[in-house]
Amino acid sequence: MKVIFMGTPDFASGALEAIIEAGHEVAAVVTQPDKPKGRGKEMQMPPVKACALKYGIPVLQPAKVREPEEVAKLASFGADIFVVAAFGQLLPEEILKLPKFGCVNIHASLLPKYRGAAPIQWAILNGETETGITIMQMDKGLDTGDILMKRVVPIGERETGESLYDKLSRAGAELIAEALPKIEKGELKAQKQNEEEATYVGMLKKSMGLIHWEKDAASIDRLVRGLNSWPSAYTYYRKKSLKIWECEAILEENGRVETEGMAGVVERVEKDAFYVRTGKGLLKVVQVQLEGKKRMDVKDFLLGYPLEAGAILGGQEKA
Repeated sequence: MKVIFMGTPDFASGALEAIIEAGHEVAAVVTQPDKPKGRGKEMQMPPVKACALKYGIPVLQPAKVREPEEVAKLASFGADIFVVAAFGQLLPEEILKLPKFGCVNIHASLLPKYRGAAPIQWAILNGETETGITIMQMDKGLDTGDILMKRVVPIGERETGESLYDKLSRAGAELIAEALPKIEKGELKAQKQNEEEATYVGMLKKSMGLIHWEKDAASIDRLVRGLNSWPSAYTYYRKKSLKIWECEAILEENGRVETEGMAGVVERVEKDAFYVRTGKGLLKVVQVQLEGKKRMDVKDFLLGYPLEAGAILGGQEKA
């Protein structure tokens, strides 16, 4: 099929490559504009653009894809289908109706659960044991279109947002390559989503990463894993932010969750870990990153910052 691919981050790059390798003609790639990144604010292209240029595919980067001149550009390619994966802009009906087979989306959840911008991270934050990929026929709503195919992906016990992102990226690439010939042959039966089961999740914000130590250790552990690698979970120590990169919720030997003590207090310090009291249980911390420093194991952190039992972590301000 003649395809226009619309996507922006690494998550979408694998799907683009899979479509190319499957022998489809990718007439154009549509992605977000280049943006300044890093301390030097140098302009960086989206990963999908880099992938497209590698294969010599024309790239469009409209600030607003719904503008009439942009819609006209898309129409000029005469594509059979548009494939969308984490593009970052909602498509108007004028675009949805352009190709013969419409527009399909590679969504990183088992719809209708986790519609919205950050389904991967929220699945971990909420303690789900599985998620997946949905190939969906797009309509004008937010992830509300008919379901064409699904693939379940288990969530590991120590899964992070980053590792699950990679898993789902690979699963999405495999599933869209499988779906396209079936769409062309009319072999897929679209299924309406059950609105009663629908849930929505919003975009991630840096402020979400602030650890509230009065919460239970298990939910803090999910926060750390779910927000790894961005925006990351953090607390404050000595008026500086301290990111927690690796940790574990701890139970007492008899299986009861420890509950006594003040939340945010360091209960004990070992050679390669320190234990923080939470609202329910202890959090064993094994990898951190102090503001202005590199990410490091706790055993290395303690060489420069001799943390002691009784130290208090927390607060929303540096002062």
